[in-house]
Amino acid sequence: MSLREVFAFPEVVNDHAARCTAALVVMLAVATMLSPEPVRIWLAVALVVGFVLRVAGGPRYSPFGRLSVHVLAPRVAAEPKLVAGRPKRFAQGIGLVMSAIVLGLLLAGLTTAGLVLLGVLVAAALAEAALGFCLGCWMYAQLQRAGVVADDACVECADIWARPGMTARG
Repeated sequence: MSLREVFAFPEVVNDHAARCTAALVVMLAVATMLSPEPVRIWLAVALVVGFVLRVAGGPRYSPFGRLSVHVLAPRVAAEPKLVAGRPKRFAQGIGLVMSAIVLGLLLAGLTTAGLVLLGVLVAAALAEAALGFCLGCWMYAQLQRAGVVADDACVECADIWARPGMTARG
């Protein structure tokens, strides 16, 4: 097995599982915010590690991803709702960067700044979990429109409002 295969992210993912994973991230992040200082650091580490595992291989290496794919998502909907994987990986990468910064701020003693940024992460994950709006996917689409990401990288992502159930705001 090549290194590329070890760190491959699925081309398509089950949106129901992604939303379940986002809900688990919300719960862990809120627990992190509400915990006393020594526990808060360890929970922040767990948050970072979870994002690293999901960026590395989607749900394959992540306990939250595996729980979502194999247990939670099948209880939410019998049929998977398949969506492009690249924008989801991009979103997980943003979560990784944000959670790593949160951990750094907490370790530096900048607790208020860390908790504020963690609140932003919670808001983004909650939008995904509760509303099905993936901020990272939306950002990916904007990067496509700007020509930073090739349109053929994810045709569906180029216009998220074209998806069933979505309406244009304007």
